[in-house]
Amino acid sequence: MFEILTTSSFNTDKLVEGEEYDYVTRTSFNQGVLRKTGYVNQDNINEKGTWSLGLLQMDFFYRENPWYAGQFVRKIVPKIAIDGNSILYFTTLLNKQKQRLLNVLVRDVDTTFSNAYIQLPTKNGEIDFKFMDAYISELEEERISELAAYLKVSGLDNYELSIEEKKALETMKLIKWEEKDVTGQNGIFNVKNTKNILSNEITPNSGNIPYLCASADNNSVSSYIEHKEGLKDKGNCIFIGGKTFVISYQENDFFSNDSHNLALYLKQEDEADKVNQLFLATCLRKSLSHKYSWGNSISNKKIQNDKVMLPIKDGVVDYKAMSTIISAVKKLVIKDVVLYADNKINATKKVISKN
Repeated sequence: MFEILTTSSFNTDKLVEGEEYDYVTRTSFNQGVLRKTGYVNQDNINEKGTWSLGLLQMDFFYRENPWYAGQFVRKIVPKIAIDGNSILYFTTLLNKQKQRLLNVLVRDVDTTFSNAYIQLPTKNGEIDFKFMDAYISELEEERISELAAYLKVSGLDNYELSIEEKKALETMKLIKWEEKDVTGQNGIFNVKNTKNILSNEITPNSGNIPYLCASADNNSVSSYIEHKEGLKDKGNCIFIGGKTFVISYQENDFFSNDSHNLALYLKQEDEADKVNQLFLATCLRKSLSHKYSWGNSISNKKIQNDKVMLPIKDGVVDYKAMSTIISAVKKLVIKDVVLYADNKINATKKVISKN
């Protein structure tokens, strides 16, 4: 069904101004797109209508635009025509290979993928693309209805910005930023290594305490378990996957799969709410992601020398600005979600009415 190919990669210093091409890396965020770029050269262009495979989290993303690749990215090329909802169906099937690929060395990924099998719906001996399309459409309609109901009940369908939020967005470029120590005597966090429970020591889905791993999926939660109380780590912290540098905010107490993982607790406890820590997690990711990778993982010792860029007012961290900006961004995102749900529901009603 597919072939796996290496990509000709280059670093970000080769990128140019423009929006024509996606620059795809091994990140799990933003569908693997690190940023946009203009034309760099012809030889390195990967065609649209393919999938990218990042060799860190082993995530498959469909590429709607022509794209350039960073390091450690494969290209998955279909041998048949795939379009419409079938793209979503096949994307799910490809990502079902994720765990298998994570269990092998990078050098074995190509062979492992090439020897994998997928199950497809068929009719009269042929792939049943009509079933795929209908199945995805039904799932979409169901999820959109649930989403619309949730937005209304939770009050999230109110996306009007307050005067303070509008002002915060308008003056973002005027915010003063300074470097602060991540930890240490003058740092903003206390940092500790998490406790360690190996995956073969747990019973998946045996309880209600998050069991965290160093994955970007599902806010790093791989399962919910029951285990020894003494191995639980305190929540309301920023969690860093030690080997992958995946950063997330953890609201609740949790268990961890690796003592290389780090938990960062804000020293100024009266400001340690969820909103501020989401902002801080983003600042940490932006400030430190260029330093750490699978081959050069973060550690408790290394982070003692790290600094993070933060908004500052009158010489101190501006937590109020953080809170207001996050609130405004949340509403902007929710606005897109509400409008998307409304448009989808209206489109469905028109189809039903026409039929």
